Amino acid sequence: MNTANKITLVRVLLIPVFVVICYLTFPYSRWAALGIFILASLSDFLDGYIARTYNQITDFGKFLDPIADKLLVTSAMLIFVEQGRMPAWVLLCVIAREFAVSALRLVAVDNGRVIAAGWSGKVKTASTMVCICVMLVFDLSALNLICNSVILVTTVYSGIEYFVKNRDVLNPNK
Repeated sequence: MNTANKITLVRVLLIPVFVVICYLTFPYSRWAALGIFILASLSDFLDGYIARTYNQITDFGKFLDPIADKLLVTSAMLIFVEQGRMPAWVLLCVIAREFAVSALRLVAVDNGRVIAAGWSGKVKTASTMVCICVMLVFDLSALNLICNSVILVTTVYSGIEYFVKNRDVLNPNK
């Protein structure tokens, strides 16, 4: 197993640790959860960089990396939903977008085409990670509303952009 894949596995293993710490109530548990979330988030950039730079791209990594990312983000948002800090329908929009874009990519690959991550998808990912970090530290209604709105708007926009730019992939005449 190469270095990039090991880093991805560590990210997966950090997810249950993150979730458990989110449920603890010791004085610095929010900061500990934030630290683990940031470490896991940064590991995504690190494993991608290592995989590309050192030619360590594998099918295992292509499979596990996006799953690890989605599990990390979804676990944080599920906790916010459970705490009443995020409406479930916002999380549903995030999950629906991920399924839809993944399905679009599968259809594209079946047609011999690769859909690379777009600019709006990167903005969505970065803004979602920042908002989750903010929400992990602060529990303020106005701030939660702002973060939920940013997550929702960037998610919906990037999802629409993927489908508009790649609408030919779903041509019913093919």
